[in-house]
Amino acid sequence: MTLPFSPYREIVDIAMRFAPGDGEFRTSIGNLHISRRSNPSDPLHSSYKPCFAFVLQGAKSLRLGDEFISYGTGDYLLTSLDLPVAWRIAEASPEVPHLCLGLAIDSEKLLELLSRIDIPRPAAHTDGQRGMTVNVAPPELLDAAVRLLRLLDRPGEIPAMAPLIEQEILYRILTGPDGERLINIATADSQSNRIARAVAWLKENFARPLRIEELAEHVSMSASSFHHHFKSVTAMTPMQYQKQLRLHEARRLMLVERLDAGTAGHRVGYQSPSQFSREYSRLYGASPSRDVDGAREVMAAAE
Repeated sequence: MTLPFSPYREIVDIAMRFAPGDGEFRTSIGNLHISRRSNPSDPLHSSYKPCFAFVLQGAKSLRLGDEFISYGTGDYLLTSLDLPVAWRIAEASPEVPHLCLGLAIDSEKLLELLSRIDIPRPAAHTDGQRGMTVNVAPPELLDAAVRLLRLLDRPGEIPAMAPLIEQEILYRILTGPDGERLINIATADSQSNRIARAVAWLKENFARPLRIEELAEHVSMSASSFHHHFKSVTAMTPMQYQKQLRLHEARRLMLVERLDAGTAGHRVGYQSPSQFSREYSRLYGASPSRDVDGAREVMAAAE
């Protein structure tokens, strides 16, 4: 197909106008946001939800478990379930900032689309693939992304046109090289779907003691199969996944609610303050107090 002249120039121009400074910017299209960063960064920890993240400029890298993923201009990251990661901006400058558009994937819209289109069920051996992958965006996907961002300048058209273009983007992903990952997550009797249900349970109950046999039974799997498939999809064991959830929440409690380390650690399920401090330092590279003090200084400077 024929794309408009210089599609990247156009999409970057639009993104720069609607993300006028560094940070994450929500748009008038509900599940679309634009990220802009003007400098490379140190690793930052967060959880990625199911989304399509398309890099328009610059480059980014992240760590999922013990794996490293890099992606840059023209690449899109597909995340098919909630995953805790450490990410950093790898290439950016004030003149050429890192720009990325993110489109959240709505599970109900995904299931509704799958009910209306004829996409072959993935082969059994593809079940249990990583819940995160990178691909080069084909021209059709880039074209749809350009048309979606153009709507930001025509807000009156958003209610009618945005759902159609979002559906097109989802269709392009589903029929692309890694669409089977999304299909497996959405398919009720697949192992990946069971792992997604386990992840949802862990997010709601991360402060509770983790008993693998009980969680495996909750999602109708044997303990050995559950452990194997959980690591295949998330690149972490269930215990490692729970630990990251706990530490991310403890950090939020200290930064936002200003709890002390001991209280925050206990709130997320740690019985031993020394174990909490040790595991926190291993993840964030500093003790809870030093890390939080440093983060507050950075936040104050940004203000």
